[in-house]
Amino acid sequence: MNVAEVQPASHSNNAPASREGATPAPPCTIVIFGARGDLTKRLLMPSIYNLVHAGLLDKRTSILGVDHNDLSSDDWRRMLSDTLGELAADPHAEFRADKVDPATWKWVTDRLEYLTADFDSDETYRKLNEKIQGNAVFYLAVSARFFGPVIERLGHAGLLEEKGAAGTAGSQGAVFRRVIIEKPFGSDLASACELNKRILAVADESQYYRIDHFLGKDAVQSLLAMRFANRFFEAAWRAESVDHVQISAVETIGVGSRGNFYETTGALRDMVPNHLFQLLSMTGIEAPTSLSAQAVRDAKTAFVKAAEAVKVEDIVRGQYAAGKIDGVAVKGYREEDKVASDSTTETYIALKLAIDTPRWKGVPFYLRTGKRLGGRFTEIAIHFKPEPYGLFAAASGHKAAGQGGAAQGRTPNAAAGQGCAPLRTGGQQVDPASNVLTIQIDPKHGAAATFNVKVPGPLSRIGEVESSFDFADFFGEQSNVGYESLIYECLLGDATLFQRADTIEASWAAVQPVIDLAAKGAQPESYAAGSAGPTGADTLLSRDGRAWTPIDKQAQ
Repeated sequence: MNVAEVQPASHSNNAPASREGATPAPPCTIVIFGARGDLTKRLLMPSIYNLVHAGLLDKRTSILGVDHNDLSSDDWRRMLSDTLGELAADPHAEFRADKVDPATWKWVTDRLEYLTADFDSDETYRKLNEKIQGNAVFYLAVSARFFGPVIERLGHAGLLEEKGAAGTAGSQGAVFRRVIIEKPFGSDLASACELNKRILAVADESQYYRIDHFLGKDAVQSLLAMRFANRFFEAAWRAESVDHVQISAVETIGVGSRGNFYETTGALRDMVPNHLFQLLSMTGIEAPTSLSAQAVRDAKTAFVKAAEAVKVEDIVRGQYAAGKIDGVAVKGYREEDKVASDSTTETYIALKLAIDTPRWKGVPFYLRTGKRLGGRFTEIAIHFKPEPYGLFAAASGHKAAGQGGAAQGRTPNAAAGQGCAPLRTGGQQVDPASNVLTIQIDPKHGAAATFNVKVPGPLSRIGEVESSFDFADFFGEQSNVGYESLIYECLLGDATLFQRADTIEASWAAVQPVIDLAAKGAQPESYAAGSAGPTGADTLLSRDGRAWTPIDKQAQ
């Protein structure tokens, strides 16, 4: 579907004025290496559209696409227009818009230019030097093997030289040059260290913006505010009150046409040291000394460095076999295109992590991510300890958990005796369920909390209730793709939402034992597509008297 076919919104011929209190980004040339790729078409350009629609880009902004495919600028514009129209019509797409405003999209396409070029050719960078005079952001939406070479050639061509007061855009006459680097940043600890060394020999750390689009999600950015702007949360956000934390990012989709990529990557490299560790650090960091980029990133790095290397017995690797998704038969991973018939690549990973800080001493963090599962959601679930008094359990003749009864860390819908939602036997109530606070990141964007109340009536019974909110319901705004705030913050020179070299290296160090285990040829446990994952993942928690949040429940 072409953008022209999408019902237009009611707007003037110019991009809307910026939102109240928002500072428009300075003028800049955004250079996208990998201009023809899916990342550019499905995520970056819709995000740029949203920024323009919000009035957050300067009218002097230009967008230069660079790729090896032989296209004209008009070809590129048509390709991007077609994709945007398709995304707007797809209710499952990350880009959420009832309609595309033609005036806003024309604002974008008027500023698009395409350069057919070889990333390894000096001529490419000579042409870029001719086209770029002022501020520039180079977005590397390319395979990781190009990160080092492209940055080195940008440096050799003088394209990363900043002019003015430390390259600060707000300074008179200053010019900035920045590089946004996509994941994966390295494939293990050694390669991440080597890549950091390589690029830091070319430009300063302050010029690099290692991106993780999970940090662009509204619910993730809200974590700091929820924790440190609400005393009742912060007071309980520690080992004295928290039994354990679950961080989940599960999908129903398989690897599709990305078998070649996934064979060398797997679930761990694809998701854990980047996406899940970002959620982990935002959940567990100490209060930063300020909200400056340095203070927040210092706090995140300190937290990640406190993560103990995962133990072999706390690792579960799985691989999906044939099964059914929504009643439709799907093939197993080893039958996917460009996947080895005897592949040992994991499509599911579950880990138990320990954090060596006073706040989290003794609190396990369970992480899981996988493909072809029975539901799709990304969330952080804080499971609190049972109430310590046992008053209502005593009234029903049952002992509360923590008082000689069931194990701690109960999960709704788990089996009786493993920690469960309130059960009623002969009109009486088994010990109250533990409270759970869930931060919903995708596809829901909000939070939900469970707590116990007295059931109305003459009997002394406790029932579990849930209170929840959705960002769109309260603030009347569509949740974004996740890249909008990241691109915008990079243009402003705010690195708060981006990863630093030492944080990335600490993340790889924590999960290196998983990589070492896979390198020894360890076989992943098979699980049926459409299931909750390998049984070993359930055992990882059940041996501690806990259970995962059911995938089919959260996916509803």
